Amino acid sequence: MSPLVKRPPLYEVGRELVATATGRVPADVVIRSGRLVNVITSEILDGLDIAVRLGRIALVGDASRCIGKNTQVIDAEGLYLVPGFLDGHLHIESSMVTVSQFAKAVLPCGTTAVFMDPHEIANVLGVNGIRLMMEEGRNLPLKVYTTMPSCVPAAPGFEDAGAEITPDDIREAMTWDEVVGLGEMMNFPGVLAGDKNVTSKISETLKAGKVVTGHYSVPDLGSNLSAYASCGIKSCHESTTWQESLAKLRLGMYAKLREGSGWRDIKATIKSYTETGVDSRRIVLVTDDVHPDTLLTLGHVNHVVRRAIEEGTPPVVAIQMATINAAECFGMSCDLGSITPGKFADILFIRDLADPRPERVMADGEIIAEKGSMLKEIPLPTYPAYARDSVHLANPLKPDDFRIKAGMPDKNVRIRAIQVIEGQAVTKHVEAELPCDSNGEIHASCEQDLAKVAVIERHKATGTMAVGFVQGFGLESGAVGSTVAHDSHNLLVIGMDTEDMVVAANALADVGGGMVVVKDGRVLAILPLPIAGLMSDEPVEKVQSGIEELAQAWQALGCRLASPFMTMALLSLPVIPELRITNRGLVDVTEFRFVPLVTG
Repeated sequence: MSPLVKRPPLYEVGRELVATATGRVPADVVIRSGRLVNVITSEILDGLDIAVRLGRIALVGDASRCIGKNTQVIDAEGLYLVPGFLDGHLHIESSMVTVSQFAKAVLPCGTTAVFMDPHEIANVLGVNGIRLMMEEGRNLPLKVYTTMPSCVPAAPGFEDAGAEITPDDIREAMTWDEVVGLGEMMNFPGVLAGDKNVTSKISETLKAGKVVTGHYSVPDLGSNLSAYASCGIKSCHESTTWQESLAKLRLGMYAKLREGSGWRDIKATIKSYTETGVDSRRIVLVTDDVHPDTLLTLGHVNHVVRRAIEEGTPPVVAIQMATINAAECFGMSCDLGSITPGKFADILFIRDLADPRPERVMADGEIIAEKGSMLKEIPLPTYPAYARDSVHLANPLKPDDFRIKAGMPDKNVRIRAIQVIEGQAVTKHVEAELPCDSNGEIHASCEQDLAKVAVIERHKATGTMAVGFVQGFGLESGAVGSTVAHDSHNLLVIGMDTEDMVVAANALADVGGGMVVVKDGRVLAILPLPIAGLMSDEPVEKVQSGIEELAQAWQALGCRLASPFMTMALLSLPVIPELRITNRGLVDVTEFRFVPLVTG
């Protein structure tokens, strides 16, 4: 793929910018008559021009002397001029499309730069997978910065991933230009315990002068949170209450407030600002995980900005949270986050600040999207064969693999279950009573909304797997499966029918990963995700169509949750309370220990 953009650093073009600002060299582009949203001073300024040279802003003021015979003059009358939106924390893999197709979806929404943590592909393909995504991001009008995954696997000893990221890998990655810091440090018990492997990764990042991002998901806001922040962890996106985000702000951290497809936290967390009046400049709006249907219907960061405004945040403040605050969080305000001299000319033309859908999007001084559509073609990428061959099972799955035998025929037993909460990443650790049949086997229960859940190791064909119960999906029949199963991305299946669980698991193995819905032995819908079992190489619109078919199939099984696949995908993540399941067993995340399924 040939480069679509050339983005020289400021030190290479500063002299040219001075020449343009002083009128000696004409600007490439001049924007006139717009209303400038100045996120530095929280003002809206009329009557200022913007002169652009070599993809950067040379002048904000009167640009009359910057206009030459070849200068493109853009009339922005009646429009607000807003800095390009920045996503301060996300996993592009969660969009289920490649970096290129993600860019195609988010640029028309006004997102001009992202800080991705590619720990999903890292858990499958290791450093090679990270490099594939970074290389693809180099050739796009979307600026793609990387935080190096810190926890691969997320919980060593509790799960089996396809790869491991070591302190040596972190040290090398900190020399790469695209890497701006360390990805979310999910292993907060390791931080608190002074684990050498964990602290070494943090130290290598700090020595390189780069940023350590966090993931503190427990409600303990006392000394442990201070201890977590004290080693240099600068931010956290895991707050689900305003008290949590406020506590992090008060300790000098950046509170990243999340609104994605499955995790809708803004309503609660934005109150850390709207109900207290604290300084908002360390609040950053992020998406974390967003599906294509959300991107193509609601938007991306512009949707998070809209949600913050709907909950009472003044528009200019909400825009700061998605621009300059994010840039300052990563120490990149010299390049990003404001419409001021020297910055990249990433500018949004917006009619209504309360509904920040851009009419035009400028990236690097070029209009690349208009009225919700790309003007610049973004080609589909190609991925190597090894990235498309990532589902390796010891043997095809069979019904006996999914049977749960308690060994107490015709008696009731108490079991632990994972209870999901719609729109939240956390789960509840609950107990229920189920009968054993004459063979001592425990079955799923529609009456108690208890489905079976299984996780099968799929990276190295070890054959390890665990089976338990999950409550809250409302399934009445059938089964669903996914190789998107955070963070180790093993093969995850839930279902009411054992035979359907077998069909779902084997169907995904046959297509190299993805998502599937099965009922009465028949596949109702399947979305192949052949790249690492996480992403499709098809256009984003086609992936969205596949997701719509999956959503309808989920409903055919009785589920009424919003984004059920995203809720499902976190069942195997043993770093967010309270109870999870991995290929090694049930994990009590509050105490970080394995627990048995049957309690008595």
